[in-house]
Amino acid sequence: MEKETTTETERYLKTGAHIGTKYKTGNMLKYIYKSREDGLKVMDIKTLDERINIAAKFISKYEKEKVVVVSRKLYGKTPIKEFGKATGTKAVHGRFVPGSFTNPEGKKFIELALLIVTEPDTDFQAIKEAKKLKVPIIALCSTNNSTKDVDLVIPVNNKGRKSLALVYWTLAKIILLEREEIKNEKEFKKTTEDFEYKIKEGKEELMKERMAMESKRKGKGRGRRGPPIKRPMRR
Repeated sequence: MEKETTTETERYLKTGAHIGTKYKTGNMLKYIYKSREDGLKVMDIKTLDERINIAAKFISKYEKEKVVVVSRKLYGKTPIKEFGKATGTKAVHGRFVPGSFTNPEGKKFIELALLIVTEPDTDFQAIKEAKKLKVPIIALCSTNNSTKDVDLVIPVNNKGRKSLALVYWTLAKIILLEREEIKNEKEFKKTTEDFEYKIKEGKEELMKERMAMESKRKGKGRGRRGPPIKRPMRR
């Protein structure tokens, strides 16, 4: 008899947790199940579920105060915040301050034993410092992400609100079960909706993030401009 998944297949499908992007990196090829007609890559749900289980059991063995979950992306704000509350781990949202893991004298210093990132490409600074400290790194990766320096990949749609909420909710639930802080799933009172970022409440934040991304895209590849050249007046 085939092992049942931790979260029903329908929930993964409903949240689009298995839908990637139109792009793929070499290291993510093995997680891709197929390509849709519109070009979007589809990841394997069974592998996703297995990786969530492996990750949760691994995380549960660490001191909660030394486990840090980060997300620069706005849609990851509520999921990691609720994950931190539920599991007692530390959540860092927004710009990651350089030296947070490596500079004990810094105001934002955090003692790190295990790192969880929401997207490797945007959370690169946290990964860089974790690698320097030689601590394990778990990352939620879509089809277009680099898995360089990542020790455990969770192949999932890390761009969708509902997908991120479901993954972090599931991770939290399994971690608490593994630690025996709850006896069964029913004791976990939080819902996936509690873990989901609310667009209405954060419209302004969302607009700022989109504008910043657009500005970065437009400015990419442009060289630094020097002062304007003064030309002699014609007489």
